[in-house]
Amino acid sequence: MVRRNDGRRAALVDAAIEVLAREGARGLTFRAVDTEAGVPTGTASNYFGNRDDLLTQAGARVYERLTPEPAEVERQRAAKPDKETYVELMREVVGRVSGFRTGYLALLELRLEATRRPELRAVLTERVRADLASNLSYHEASGLPGDATAVKLLYLAFNWLIVEQLTLPDFLTDAERDALVAAAVDRIVTD
Repeated sequence: MVRRNDGRRAALVDAAIEVLAREGARGLTFRAVDTEAGVPTGTASNYFGNRDDLLTQAGARVYERLTPEPAEVERQRAAKPDKETYVELMREVVGRVSGFRTGYLALLELRLEATRRPELRAVLTERVRADLASNLSYHEASGLPGDATAVKLLYLAFNWLIVEQLTLPDFLTDAERDALVAAAVDRIVTD
C-alpha cells in the first residue's frame, strides 16, 4: 500500500491552482502540475486518480484558502452590527478574495469547465450553495442590518466586482472599488 504525504498533496493542489490561473483548464495536466510543484514527473498521477479529481480538489482548496482566519472572524463579530461595520466587512471580503488572484482566476476556469463536466458542476454548485448558506448564517448571527435577499444581492454583485478587479485591473482604482462597495451596501441593505 502506498502511503501518501498530505503536505505534498496540498502542494500539488496549490500548483494546480497556479496552472489553472495561468494556463486555463486545457493547460492543466499532471505534467504541468508536477513542473509547477517542482516534483518528479509522475508525482501528481500518484496522488490523483484522474484529471477530474484534480480539478475538484483544486476548487475545494481555493475555498479553503479564501476562508478568513479565526481571529478576523472574531474581530468582525465583536464590531458594532451597523452599516459602517457591514461596509468594512464587505471591503475586507472583496480585498481578501481579490488578493488571492490566482485562486479566483482558477475558480473562474473551473466554472467554465463545469459547463462541460456535469460532475464538476455538481461539486461546484454544492460548494457555492454551502458558501452562500454560510454567509447567510453568519449574517443572521451577526445582527447586521439587511435580510437574506440583501446578502444574496451583495454576494452576486461583489463576485462580479472581483472579476473586473482581477481581469481588468486598470478598470477601477482601489478607491473607486471601496466607494462602490460602500454604495452597494448603502443601497441594497435596509435597516
